[in-house]
Amino acid sequence: MNYYSLNNNAPKVTFEDAVIKGLAPDRGLYFPEEITSLPQSFFENIENLDNVEIAYQAIQQFVGDEIPEVELKDILEDVLSFDFPVIEIEENIASLELFHGPTMAFKDVGARFMARCLGYFNRENENHVTVLVATSGDTGGAVANGFLGVKGVDVVILYPTGKVSAIQEKQLTTLGQNITALEVDGVFDDCQEMVKTAFLDKSITDFKQLTSANSINIARWLPQLFYFLFAYKQVKHKGKDITFSVPSGNFGNICAGIVAHKLGLPVKHFIASTNINDTVVRYLKTSEYNPKPSKATISNAMDVGNPSNFIRIQKLFNNNFEELKTSFSAYSFNDTQTKDAMQKVYSDTGYITDPHGAVGYLGLKKKGLNGSDYGIFLETAHPVKFLDTVEETIDTTVEIPSQIQKIINKKKKSIAIDSYENLKEFLLK
Repeated sequence: MNYYSLNNNAPKVTFEDAVIKGLAPDRGLYFPEEITSLPQSFFENIENLDNVEIAYQAIQQFVGDEIPEVELKDILEDVLSFDFPVIEIEENIASLELFHGPTMAFKDVGARFMARCLGYFNRENENHVTVLVATSGDTGGAVANGFLGVKGVDVVILYPTGKVSAIQEKQLTTLGQNITALEVDGVFDDCQEMVKTAFLDKSITDFKQLTSANSINIARWLPQLFYFLFAYKQVKHKGKDITFSVPSGNFGNICAGIVAHKLGLPVKHFIASTNINDTVVRYLKTSEYNPKPSKATISNAMDVGNPSNFIRIQKLFNNNFEELKTSFSAYSFNDTQTKDAMQKVYSDTGYITDPHGAVGYLGLKKKGLNGSDYGIFLETAHPVKFLDTVEETIDTTVEIPSQIQKIINKKKKSIAIDSYENLKEFLLK
C-alpha cells in the first residue's frame, strides 16, 4: 500500500515512510491510494471472530507486507488488551465505551498501535526519532503512555496552558524518561500550528527525524476504525440501522469510522457532534470552510478551530458536498446544553457520561431516530478525567480508577514556551 499527500505535491510513500514522516513535505495529510472493501463474509461472521482477528483483517491492507502477519498480530494483541463494551442506556441508544485502556481515553489504541509500529520499524536502527505532538487533552497522555520507554524514540508534547483538565495534565507531565511536556501560552490550534511548522523547518529536520503522533499520522488515525467494527459485532443481532454519533475535535475518530464504512461496515449515518467550535457545522450549512480560533469549553478535547482530518473526510466522500451531506451530519452544542444532557442521562438512567460523551448523546437526540434505528454515541474518556465538572454537574462522587490513582499525586514537570522560536530552540538543543 502506498500513500499520497492530499495536497498532491509530494512523492508517494510506503506505510513505514508515512508513519515515520507523519506529515508530507507539502504539508498535506497522507491518504491510502486505495481502500478495498472486505468480503461480505467478514461481516456475516463477525460475531465469531475475536477482536484481534477483526482488527487484523481490517488493517492488513493498509500495512501491506511491511509488518509480517505474526508480528502485526502480536502488535494488535498488545494494543487491544482491554474491552470496548456497548452499554445500552435507553431504548435504541447506547454508549460505546472507549475508556478502558491505560490512560482511560479512546486514543490509547491509536497511540499504542503507532508506538509499536514505530518500535518495529526502528528495531535495528540506532538513529533516534522525535515524536512531536500537540494535544487538546487526551492525546498527550495516550501518546506519553504508549511511547514510554520505546527504544530510539523521544516524545515532545505541546499542550495549551490552563486548557486541559488537571488529570489530563498529570498524565502527560509526570512520566519522565523519554517524555517531555511543553506548556504553550496559547490554544490548541497554536500548538498544532507549531508542530506543522517544525515538520517543514529544514533547520530542524536536517538534524532531527521528526514524526507526529496526532491523528494526522496514519498509524494514529487508521486503527480507530476498529471501534466501529467492535460495536457492530456487539449489536448486529438487533437487526437495526446503526447511526454513530462521534464527539469530534480534530475529526480523526469519525474519519476512521467512515473508513470502516468504506470497508463495508453497515452504517446508516454518521454524526459529528461538536462543542461551540463549530467550523464543520457551519460548513455543512454554507458549503464554505471558514475556520475560527478555538474557544475553551468543558469538553476540551474538542476545542479545535481548524480540524485537520476534515480534508480526509471530504476525500472519502469524493470531495462531493451533496454526497457528504447524505451520510454525514454535524451539530454544535454549548456547555449549558452539555451539562443538561449529563444531568438528564444520569437522573434517567444512572449512567455517568463525561462532557464529550454527553455531546455525542445530544447529537443522536438532535438527529432523531426512528423505530428501525439504533444510535451509538462514543464515550471517548472516563468521567474521572473531568472530575470537577462531572461531580459538580450531577452532584455525585466519581470513583477514582487505579489508572488515575497511580499518577494523581505525582509532581508535574513541564517547560513553558510562548513562541515557535522557543520550540525550535528546544528541539535543536
